[in-house]
Amino acid sequence: MRANAPRLQLIAPLSGVLIPIESVPDPVFAEKMVGDGISIDPTSNELLAPLAGTVIQLHRAGHALTIRSAEGVEVLLHIGLDTVTLKGEGFAPQVKEGDSVTQGQSLIRFDADLVGRKARGLLTQMVIANGDKVARMKPATGKVEAGKSEVLMLDLAGSSAAHTTSAGSVDLVAPLSGVLFPLDKVPDPVFAQKMVGDGVSLDPTSGELLSPVAGTVTNIHNAHHALTITTAEGLEVLVHIGIDTVMLKGEGFTPRVKQGDTVAVGQALISFDADRVARKAASLLTQIVIANGDKVAAMYAKSGAVEAGRDVVLSVQLVGSEVADATAGGNVELAGPVSLPNPSGLHARPAAVLAAEAKKYKSDVRIMRGAAEVNAKSVVAIMGFATMQGDAISVKATGPDAREAAAAVAKLLAEGCGEKAGDAPAPAAAPKVIAPTRATPTDPDELAGVSASPGLAVGRIVQYRQQVIEVTEKGDSPQRERTRLDGALHEGRAAIEALKANLSDRSKAQILDAHIELLEDPELIDLAIEGVSAGKSAGYAWREAFTRYAAQLEGLDNALLRERANDIRDVGRRVLALLAGVTQAKIDVPAGSILIAEELTPSDTAQLDRTKVLGFCTTTGGATSHVAILARSLGIPAVCGIDEAVLDLADGTQVVLDGSRGTLRKNPSEAQLADAEARMARQAAKREAEQAAAHKAAQTADGVRIEVVANVRNAKDAQEGVANGAEGVGLLRSEFLFDDRDTAPDEEEQAAAYIAVAEALGTERPLVVRTLDVGGDKPLPYLPLGKEDNPFLGLRGVRVSLDRPDMFRTQLRAILRTAPLAKLHIMFPMIATLEELREAKAILAEEQAATGHTDVQVGVMIEVPSAAVMAEQFAREADFFSIGTNDLTQYTLAMDRGHPKLAKKADGLNPAVLRMIALTCEGAKKHGKWVGVCGGMASDPMAVPVLIGLGVTELSASVPAIPAIKATVARVTMPECEALAQEVLALGTAAEVRARLAKFAD
Repeated sequence: MRANAPRLQLIAPLSGVLIPIESVPDPVFAEKMVGDGISIDPTSNELLAPLAGTVIQLHRAGHALTIRSAEGVEVLLHIGLDTVTLKGEGFAPQVKEGDSVTQGQSLIRFDADLVGRKARGLLTQMVIANGDKVARMKPATGKVEAGKSEVLMLDLAGSSAAHTTSAGSVDLVAPLSGVLFPLDKVPDPVFAQKMVGDGVSLDPTSGELLSPVAGTVTNIHNAHHALTITTAEGLEVLVHIGIDTVMLKGEGFTPRVKQGDTVAVGQALISFDADRVARKAASLLTQIVIANGDKVAAMYAKSGAVEAGRDVVLSVQLVGSEVADATAGGNVELAGPVSLPNPSGLHARPAAVLAAEAKKYKSDVRIMRGAAEVNAKSVVAIMGFATMQGDAISVKATGPDAREAAAAVAKLLAEGCGEKAGDAPAPAAAPKVIAPTRATPTDPDELAGVSASPGLAVGRIVQYRQQVIEVTEKGDSPQRERTRLDGALHEGRAAIEALKANLSDRSKAQILDAHIELLEDPELIDLAIEGVSAGKSAGYAWREAFTRYAAQLEGLDNALLRERANDIRDVGRRVLALLAGVTQAKIDVPAGSILIAEELTPSDTAQLDRTKVLGFCTTTGGATSHVAILARSLGIPAVCGIDEAVLDLADGTQVVLDGSRGTLRKNPSEAQLADAEARMARQAAKREAEQAAAHKAAQTADGVRIEVVANVRNAKDAQEGVANGAEGVGLLRSEFLFDDRDTAPDEEEQAAAYIAVAEALGTERPLVVRTLDVGGDKPLPYLPLGKEDNPFLGLRGVRVSLDRPDMFRTQLRAILRTAPLAKLHIMFPMIATLEELREAKAILAEEQAATGHTDVQVGVMIEVPSAAVMAEQFAREADFFSIGTNDLTQYTLAMDRGHPKLAKKADGLNPAVLRMIALTCEGAKKHGKWVGVCGGMASDPMAVPVLIGLGVTELSASVPAIPAIKATVARVTMPECEALAQEVLALGTAAEVRARLAKFAD
């Protein structure tokens, strides 16, 4: 610890009794995830400032704030437990963000009775959020009086005056290969409490200690397990191999240098027998510590795996360095803040994308919200950050490539981390899900839950319980246990890859991609390594690690993130089974089963035998869980969050599961069984009849031809579409070739993909290819577009292609190569002006002339009101129109279809949107051009009669919807449709339109 270090006194913000932070019944505080500090059981109800400073963050719920002192110490004050759920009720902030406050000033007043009744407790936490500023912390005990009693005394790690002389910086390289983790996690208070000094710990995989710096060996312990090197700058670096290794009295250690020797970076210092030392000592954890902290202005510890003699483990800025401020000689870079666009915050999938990007860089990368920050390379830490849409997130990177890392991660955050709001669904489109609200049955024989996957099933109960996996607590040598852990993590990844290969729907396979990312999560692995280093078995340490993180997520007030705890347990159990030598049994049930479980993991669900499992219920989870998503993908009726009484039902009990309503009926009467069977038979017969007629040409009951074609991404989708009755492809989303890669596809790769689709259709079916549709809201990593305040109104659709003509020409040449193989149509997305259409057509015409492929129809996607209003003018210069109803709806109604509050109001059946479609059809008709619809409305049987009545002659639907759409077309007549269209155009709301069209619902 630094001699004469500056001190900071914090006084009691409330009167009451002090309680150790470790005793708080909330793992976020007890495990010091936010930081170290003290808790108060209050007897007063006015929160006072414990120190002078600036309010840098005030939580929107009014229950917590952060003050930054003049010394840079950030103090988080958090009133109560789970008080965020009160959403401000009972709290009256007396200050606002940016206010300067004096010690003892009133910050927040609160109704202690109300908060005490509605929250989980009034325990108030005072935490130091940036612990790197503190060398030592001394908490008080007992009763305290607000504004008077001292509760914390801090010895600071540096002072604001520590930047005055002229010195430099020192990088310490890894003395051993292995994995780094924080010094305060070392199971030895001498190091964990930084009594010797601050630094970093290393769990080694090599057996020869190398010099982390150049300098002189000023001390070597007579037990040969530790030495100190003093650099030319006067920095004293202590390297200590293992815990309690002094007791070995030199056994297993061979020094390669002596006191007084001058050493170079990477020079061998001590060789040691790792197996012998690990068997006889408490741990092999090796500490690299700066013994004379008064020389240090700032210190930045790295994380993750390192290689001896090569990777930097500590970057030290010396007192007086001209750059010993926040930039740390260019080693620290800040980017942002970015307003988070993700509607549900950084949940599992965007968190996995963000962590994968951060891992590309050597630097330590953190994301910050106010004073709080987490490791951006950790999926668990990111999810646990509990972000929300609109949060201001900054990025801090520390290391050799900090500038690149900060910029790249900030850019990815601004783009939504690969989460494209409102992006079209994958081919195996999930059925529409009822809003995730618990059903309220009035019948005692009906158990209620949340609709997770629609459908009806009659079957018999099979109760499923996860097997208990036993592991021993005490392990062999830490090195052996570490090897076992590494092997199990590797096997677990391979198993998930194999399971993912069986999922044809890419969006569902992404769920398992997030599982793979969890297996590489640095904080989760560090926690397990910490246990192994403390002498625990790999199985025991791993179980403690993943259960702790699952509990952390379950404690959040974000339902989506709470449900991700199931993913962590799923991954955790997979690896635990490998470590315990247990084969995880597949769910094997008799035919006609309704599976009942407290919890099913995504892995369990993905492996269900659809021929035997008719449906399932779980007492946990909800409609947004990955289990629910997979159930919808597999077409299995499911209810989540059902009444726990379901666990008491005997195996073999006959039940009726209604996934659409979110209910399970026990003891059904003969009449109820007959009704359910009749409903299922009607649904099955209808689907069978639709499938049987799917290959007939689509036409109305009075013989008017309507083309029903498919929306596809690739040749496989096109084959499935044809098999389902599609009469061609009305939308080939060409961007699927451009997604999830680091460089744009070349002409040959694109041509091969487009030709494969054409060959799947044959020469007599139409193929409509949409050119690249990306932009600020649909980003590509290799296509930097710059930050836009409103990406929906910026470079998007055809505008990107026109801005990147070389890439546009490459795509057009590749598409044109399919012309001899199909009836080729090319359409441009997001056309808003005639100038855009003319510019795009001019480039296409040049490529047609160069390739000789001139027999191509050229169309316009009608997605914005300007194009609909100008349809007659566009029809003079285009061969056809295809209406993208999803975008047309959001642009017409000025509602983001991905917005959590507005999405349900962004209804394509709103009369305003229908009038835009009518204008488009009228303009096309004047010039003899045809109009298709390729948006979501084309897959909705309720919308089909109106679209036909407005003048649409082509419907491009999702592959599974094609038979139902063709059947709907066959049930109506043109006069009926035209009359219906005029009737609904006169209505005032989407709800009125839907009520009028209810009889056409599938």
